[in-house]
Amino acid sequence: MRLNDLSPSEGSKRSKRRVGRGPGSGWGKTAARGQKGQKSRSGGGVRAGFEGGQLPLQMRIPKFGFRSRIGRVTAEVRTSELRLVDGDEVTLSSLIAANVVRRDMKRVRVVLSGEVTRAIQVKGDDIKVTKGALVAIEGAGGSVA
Repeated sequence: MRLNDLSPSEGSKRSKRRVGRGPGSGWGKTAARGQKGQKSRSGGGVRAGFEGGQLPLQMRIPKFGFRSRIGRVTAEVRTSELRLVDGDEVTLSSLIAANVVRRDMKRVRVVLSGEVTRAIQVKGDDIKVTKGALVAIEGAGGSVA
């Protein structure tokens, strides 16, 4: 058996309805579209969600949510990932060099997840540290400036 031998079983697929092929076909003249009107024309009909001029549902329901533009340039770093940085000083540039943070990131937030194995110094105004991460870093003998 080859790919060109495959076909659906007999009677499982119905042929497409060919409308507008004369009165003998049963689908001639108006071709099951009724008489006049927008829906009878080619390309006729209304767009999805259109309710005849009434305020559509998607505009009536309450709006919610917000996407912070700052969040797009802020990376989240786990405390366990700080060990990937060479040296004992962690800055934004050292995190980028260690491939912990993408190059287009402008801010870093260090969160507590995993252990801090060595004393490190976190430096820079572009690095924020959560309370739990601060305790872990200082507990390992490090500091946050």
